[in-house]
Amino acid sequence: MTYSGQVTVGGPADVHELKDLMITKIAVGPMDNNAYLLRCRATDEQLLIDAANDADTLIGMIGDDGIASVVTTHQHGDHWQALAAVVEATGARTYAGRDDADGIPVPTEVLVDDGDTIRVGQVELTARHLVGHTPGSIALVYDDPHGHPHVFTGDCLFPGGPGRTTNPVDFTSLMDGLEERIFSPLPDEAWVYPGHGNDSTIGAERPHLAEWRARGW
Repeated sequence: MTYSGQVTVGGPADVHELKDLMITKIAVGPMDNNAYLLRCRATDEQLLIDAANDADTLIGMIGDDGIASVVTTHQHGDHWQALAAVVEATGARTYAGRDDADGIPVPTEVLVDDGDTIRVGQVELTARHLVGHTPGSIALVYDDPHGHPHVFTGDCLFPGGPGRTTNPVDFTSLMDGLEERIFSPLPDEAWVYPGHGNDSTIGAERPHLAEWRARGW
């Protein structure tokens, strides 16, 4: 079946099947958070992005193969409610942005900086540090050698605009980071997987950058 990226809490996951990577998206918790399970096709190693909520649901999705690692995109509580339970059940290594790790109550084993590589099996993800929504938010970019890139943006980029910021300085910082590290290097075909809601593409959002700047949110 064709991947749509449209998921609802309590409903089934949706699976995006790439040549080297399987991406399973599921919605969990009262804030409709997205969690993403990445599976390397060559090795079957798995990585979870945002153990946001509903630990039993996430552990069921992970299955008997477990996960090698779990990445928390940022320190806001709705993105780590199930982290302790998932780590306890799987023994997964924890990753988070260096400047957000202190705000996550589960110890971060690997502190992530801009440009760092995070591996899942033979697949490499590149971390991009984005300041504004939180001090240490990270996006993860998979540059698919067989197609277009895929980027997991946490709460830094959604269909229709950047993530929430609380002051003009943070807004400008987030917009600058998005333009420099996401929009500038990525093609229009790049697929965007946000922390809440439906997916998008860089091409769908790029024409609105000036509009977002002008409105200030």
